[in-house]
Amino acid sequence: MLKMSTDPGAAGGTERLAGPTMGTTWTAELVAPAGADIGAIRADLAAAVETVDAQMSTWKPESDLMRLNRAEIGVWTEVPAELFAVIEAGLEIGAASGGRFDIGLGGLVRAWGFGPADPDETAIRAAMGRAVPGAGARLELDRAGRRIRKTGDVALDLCGIAKGYALDLMAEALGRHGVENWLVTLDGDLRAQGRKGPDTPWIAALEAPLRERRTVHGYVEVVNAAVATSGDYRNWVALEDRVLSHTMDPRNGLPCLHDLASVTVIAPTGLMADAWATALLVAGPDAGPALAEEQGLHAIFLRRGRDGTISELEVGAGD
Repeated sequence: MLKMSTDPGAAGGTERLAGPTMGTTWTAELVAPAGADIGAIRADLAAAVETVDAQMSTWKPESDLMRLNRAEIGVWTEVPAELFAVIEAGLEIGAASGGRFDIGLGGLVRAWGFGPADPDETAIRAAMGRAVPGAGARLELDRAGRRIRKTGDVALDLCGIAKGYALDLMAEALGRHGVENWLVTLDGDLRAQGRKGPDTPWIAALEAPLRERRTVHGYVEVVNAAVATSGDYRNWVALEDRVLSHTMDPRNGLPCLHDLASVTVIAPTGLMADAWATALLVAGPDAGPALAEEQGLHAIFLRRGRDGTISELEVGAGD
């Protein structure tokens, strides 16, 4: 997970806004144009993240996503434009990643206890060692009618893409208010445009993948881009002598079991950065960098050694 830097050298004259959402906090730091209505900007930013939460949360039974999950197989369900766009993008990235990113893992997430319910040992045993059919094979999309229907049993979970998309909606909101220089964050992921000051870029801190404490591994200069991290060190469960990540591997029905601790992706949009960080983490320490190279992605891989040391590999820097 990334955190916004409080590194000195920050220019003055910025507005700092924040609010609660999705069990976490959104923030915005912006250089407001003359005469800007800060109250209206704050309200539009809050509305952007609330749109995603209301449509895509698996923690809210009344969300549009959960309504789609409850729909019977073969029945068309009309969904809001934002949810349709995220599902469509999720399927496209799923195909491009060779199935490493899959929005159809809601059943696995729930079975392992990373959703609203407690772990289900029976469901875990049934899933272990079995590949999960890709969501793309179990969904049909009607773009003209903005409808979706399930062609097989599937439970959608957008936790690996929705927060990144929320950053993109926040970016659109700031654009409508004429704000040209800004940085927005949500649960550690971020997107930035312009500069903090004439000689001051936006800086993000790359968090070290440590479970017992929080410290900085390094810094990333963010230039008109989004940055997202997927890792094994914040949301996890301990099972006997193993620590299991919340990131599921659709190829075997298990949490990721390799020694890749985190992947950070720098991409043009929050949606892309969020989804590809998950895909590359699932791909693992060997296939992940190769996939990043293949897709032309800028990614930072942090690998945990047996002695607890962390090694870094950066792919695509300067492309």
